[in-house]
Amino acid sequence: MAEATADQIEGSEEPKKKSKLPLIIGLVLMLVFGGGSFFTLYSGMILAPPAAEDPHAEEVPKPADLPDISFIKLDPMVISLSDSASRHLRFSAELEVPTAYQADVEKLRPRVMDVLNGYLRAVDLSELEDRTALIKLRAQMLRRIQIVTGEGRVNDLLIIEFVLN
Repeated sequence: MAEATADQIEGSEEPKKKSKLPLIIGLVLMLVFGGGSFFTLYSGMILAPPAAEDPHAEEVPKPADLPDISFIKLDPMVISLSDSASRHLRFSAELEVPTAYQADVEKLRPRVMDVLNGYLRAVDLSELEDRTALIKLRAQMLRRIQIVTGEGRVNDLLIIEFVLN
């Protein structure tokens, strides 16, 4: 019997282990195809509802046409301030006007420059140094320009340069 056990041990070869490579490849392919399928369905590449029925779709509003306006550039001005001879104000601006009134306002440009020059010379230096003064000054100047040119001919005054030296 001892011989039989020895023969059985010698004659029986260990079975070869099966490779795990096909299992690993199968798992990797399953993850890749599963992820790809999820992405195509989630992003709407396939089986997506029509765009008109999408409740989350936002309609982009068409921008309105731009108004028919023109800009008239005023000549730059350097104004010596009344409080001191060494302080100057450098000022330049443009007028926003409807295109229909551009020629009329161009004719009145010297009068507009005179009104602005007279107003800015009369303003106190302490008002000009205030940070919020530009808003008040702009409103005052626009009102004076509208009086000179006529109501409805000048929409706005755009201050390009306002520098105290």
